[in-house]
Amino acid sequence: MDSATEIATTNLVLPHTVIAHVRTVRGDVLTKAEDFAYEQLPEGDYVIELNAPIGIYLRVTGDLTIASSADRMEFDFGTKTRVKIGARSYHEQPGTTVTTTTEPRDVMTAFSTFGSALKTLSCERSLPSLRGHPPKIEVGDRLRIPDEISAPDTGVRIELPPELSSIYPVSSLAYYLGADVVPGDDPKLVTDRGFVHPLDHSRRGFEGEVERVLKQVLFLDCVTRTEGFYRIPLHERQAIEPYVDLSFDELYERDLSEQLETYLNIPYGDIRKQMPTWLLSTTVTDDAGNLEAIPYLVNNLSIISTKRDEHRREPRPETPKPIDSFFRGASTKRRGERREEDGSYVAAGRTNSLERAWLGRGMPIGANKIIKQAFENKLERSSSTEGIDITVICNEPEMSPEYDAGDNLYGKRDELEFDIDVHRNLSVDELESVLASPTDFVHYIGHIKDGEFICRDGGLDAESIDEVAVDTFLLNGCRSYEQGVKLINSGSIGGIVTYSEIANKSAIKIGRTIARLLNRGFSLRSALTIARDQQIVGNQYIVVGDGSIEIAQSESGTPILCLLDTDDEGYDLQLTTYPTVDSGMGSLFTPFLGDTEEYFLSGGDIESFRVEKDTLTRFLNLEQIPLVVDGEFTWSTDLDFESL
Repeated sequence: MDSATEIATTNLVLPHTVIAHVRTVRGDVLTKAEDFAYEQLPEGDYVIELNAPIGIYLRVTGDLTIASSADRMEFDFGTKTRVKIGARSYHEQPGTTVTTTTEPRDVMTAFSTFGSALKTLSCERSLPSLRGHPPKIEVGDRLRIPDEISAPDTGVRIELPPELSSIYPVSSLAYYLGADVVPGDDPKLVTDRGFVHPLDHSRRGFEGEVERVLKQVLFLDCVTRTEGFYRIPLHERQAIEPYVDLSFDELYERDLSEQLETYLNIPYGDIRKQMPTWLLSTTVTDDAGNLEAIPYLVNNLSIISTKRDEHRREPRPETPKPIDSFFRGASTKRRGERREEDGSYVAAGRTNSLERAWLGRGMPIGANKIIKQAFENKLERSSSTEGIDITVICNEPEMSPEYDAGDNLYGKRDELEFDIDVHRNLSVDELESVLASPTDFVHYIGHIKDGEFICRDGGLDAESIDEVAVDTFLLNGCRSYEQGVKLINSGSIGGIVTYSEIANKSAIKIGRTIARLLNRGFSLRSALTIARDQQIVGNQYIVVGDGSIEIAQSESGTPILCLLDTDDEGYDLQLTTYPTVDSGMGSLFTPFLGDTEEYFLSGGDIESFRVEKDTLTRFLNLEQIPLVVDGEFTWSTDLDFESL
């Protein structure tokens, strides 16, 4: 536990229904409760595990009654009872720093320490809460590994040619397996039991095979762990059992090396369709300057591929059509304009993941531009227990309709206080003061011209601000990329920016959509991905910095997008889940949808449901959900249920 306290009370009430496991003090599950539950347990010693956005545990001695509806859960103890409450954050900071040179063999040794952050070597490490943050990497004049780092003895090693282009792609796999990364002639996975799995697949290639191994091992760990502390009806287990000859109860008791050998002897095609869609794929140039950012990608279990550090120009993202009354950046320079680094646009490559990122020089098209400083800035921030501070800056009266929707721009959540501060027509000094003041999110609406924010009395270059205190931002003006990068380098964590001119009418719709998605717990990267997939925004918008950051947590723990197809006989509802840093790959999702009792692995599309109108209405009324109805993007709270 990160923190614990004790209170005396007759009952506890949650403002939302969560999955609650009631256990004995030894950890054995006695019962499980979720929506519309009613459970009565006699006097005894109980540990109650709540599947909330942070791990919450209750320890109580006495009678216990659990009752829940669709949007409320109560734990009643009969009489005034002492209740111990413990909490554990799912996301941790690096525990220490490893120093390495850029020499590949030293880098291999440094990456071999990543597994020290795992909190268990059992298949339960597939749960995000049991995977700690890998150590930071710092480039220095010699290799130095702190004494407090104790790499796990898993009996697994990854042999590779000592080249950064080979080492970077295995970093997430080495972390998840607690494996040693060592020099070798050919890339392969080796265990101390003599099992050898080549990583240079004839069809998939080296990077493709590393990706396959990571996905397959985590997936089968998730299935196998249903024989341990979480004996749940997992949809994916039921789906693959007819096709694999495995005794999961026996497999659960084996060590990691034995499990690994069993997993990788299963043909990938037999289980591929049941695997969740991976959250993040990152293209990394084989530049030694990217070393220090790798642990932050590994913390997201990103699939990593490499690209030679060379520059091929890509077409500049086009201005959206049709063009309306004016752009958000008057007199923008088209030739000879200042550009970050060498100014070349780069293609991040295709991927099957939900999100894409780019680490290296250049300006990626349609991908998150990773900036190491963003993660460093995040480590320096302290978590707030107060409400969420949102600052809206409208420096152009003609653009005010983007915010004139009033409080509906960000919406309201009963359990979460949004403190929205609005500034209009700021001067240079006033804008600098706002950007230097602590706030969770800045929504900038206005012109950016010649690399400066346009104010009523001149222009402001973010580079001139000594220390930016804004965590995240949306710079909804023309060509805001350069200013966004400077905000990151001066203290911010992540933001959404533009490469090119943006038409005002389009920018208003984009600003409103992204604002509402962020309010519902989507990360910057997921919010922009959805907006792009729904053709609300094009490739002229990208995320810079740490795209995984969220300004609010999802009410249901995992943000979802619903696709609803209607016909004369009923409704087909498809749910798309977007893992977060806290509820990452390996986490569970169960929809409070009718009599559904199955659990699903989070990540991409889960099973489509055929539902009746009453069931659909109850589900969509649980919270404000982004929704695509017969191809049209809307929100559950804006839906006319009578017209369905």
